[in-house]
Amino acid sequence: MFHLRAGGRPSRWRREAGRRSIPRVAIEVRDNADEERYEVTVDGEPAGLLIYRLSPGVISLTHTEVDGAFGGRGVGSALIGEALDDARRRELEVLPICPFVKAYLQKHREYTDLVPEQRREAFGL
Repeated sequence: MFHLRAGGRPSRWRREAGRRSIPRVAIEVRDNADEERYEVTVDGEPAGLLIYRLSPGVISLTHTEVDGAFGGRGVGSALIGEALDDARRRELEVLPICPFVKAYLQKHREYTDLVPEQRREAFGL
């Protein structure tokens, strides 16, 4: 299980001692290997998932879902970032089949090396 801390939306800021503070939420990502998916919770509530298919040396990230109640709060990005970090730790190549994962990789080039070089152009990387 991976643990992250993230702030909320600016519209939910509150004043404390004359300063703005961002409400803190606990974002946790865990690999549910039996179901071949990463699951994300926000303050203990299920918030989304990232489905994958694992084959020797390769993880195909096929579909991402984030509950609408958690949209726009960085939950999907945290989920994908943790999945990519896990792939790196496990020395897996990544195939970003899911359009959201592909878009994330296009913005976060530090993960491009996880995609096999001969497949990068096909994924727009």
